[in-house]
Amino acid sequence: MAATDEPGARIPAASVDNLRDLGGWSTTDGRVVARGQIFRSAQLSRLDSTEPLIADLGMRAVFDFRTEIERAAQPDQEWTGATMHVLDILADAPAAAPAEMLQILSDPSQADDKLGDGKAEAIFENAYREVISLPSAGAGYRAFYEAIAEDPHRPALFHCTTGKDRTGWCAASLLLLLGVSDEDVLAEYLLTNDYLLPALQPFFDDFGAKGGDPDLLIPVFGVRPSYLQSALDEMRARHGTIDAYLADIGVPKDATDAIRAALLVEN
Repeated sequence: MAATDEPGARIPAASVDNLRDLGGWSTTDGRVVARGQIFRSAQLSRLDSTEPLIADLGMRAVFDFRTEIERAAQPDQEWTGATMHVLDILADAPAAAPAEMLQILSDPSQADDKLGDGKAEAIFENAYREVISLPSAGAGYRAFYEAIAEDPHRPALFHCTTGKDRTGWCAASLLLLLGVSDEDVLAEYLLTNDYLLPALQPFFDDFGAKGGDPDLLIPVFGVRPSYLQSALDEMRARHGTIDAYLADIGVPKDATDAIRAALLVEN
């Protein structure tokens, strides 16, 4: 991505959806998040490492936040030159939310009952609160932070299935750690609606052809401010600050210091 691009600009790779650089966002102390170091995306099941926009990123580490079921259904393709790390954020979840959601969506006749009248939003708001407290989430995010604190693990990319929820919280927490404002963290988070939903139009069309209401899918495959706010409220109620949250899940202070030193540049 060119340095002149706005922060959050989509990298228009053909083989990876919802791909963007977390660099370019300004911080409240006047610095900028370094470009070309940390990226987020949807799953890499169609990845083509020879695609120029992919190869040019020089990726050295990829972090997969998906469940075993998700990984088995759509395995990541190897990213040439990058080490692959599996960090199952939802391993301790009482219900496998992604699998449960796929089951609902596979039968459009039950989608309205399960997702309509604000039910989808409530499901995701609860899931965002849960990701703050799950031991597996804490362990997975801790491993991610400890890794990216070290130069050999950057540039790095992290992803889940659609690159919006487990990935969305990871991106938000990292930007908060670096000093990006809540307003810009939310703006970055909401870009998924611009980048992912259009890519999923064929799925929406198929759902409608099978008798489902495509509008039911918008809060499922898109994001809402209330989703991220649920995680932020839970994090602040339990831990107070982003630094305390990371310390409480076991990220050493020297790792967060190293991340700030590596990922913040003068404006």
